[in-house]
Amino acid sequence: MSRRCELTGKGVQSGNLVSHSNRKTRTRFLPNLVNVTLTSDALARSVRLRISAAALRSVEHRGGLDAFLAKSHDEELSQNVRELKREIAKKQIAVAATA
Repeated sequence: MSRRCELTGKGVQSGNLVSHSNRKTRTRFLPNLVNVTLTSDALARSVRLRISAAALRSVEHRGGLDAFLAKSHDEELSQNVRELKREIAKKQIAVAATA
C-alpha cells in the first residue's frame, strides 16, 4: 500500500534534518494518512478511503464527499476514486433527469 492520499495525491517528500551544528541528515516526511469511512449521499452507501487529515478537513469544508469529488481534478485522484466519481456523476444525472 503506497503512502499516498487517494483524494489529493499528497505523498512522501524527502529532505534534510538540520541539527544545531548544521549537519544535514536525509529523511522522509510522511503524509498524515488516516483510514476513514465517508458516506456518499448520491449513492446512499459508505466508502472506505485512506486520505490525509488535510483532505478530510477539505471534504467536510466543501460539504461532503460528493461535493468534493465534483470540484476535484481527475489527475490527482486514485483509480478507485475516479471510478467512484463517475458513479456519483451518473447517479446525479439520472436523478436530475427523473425530477
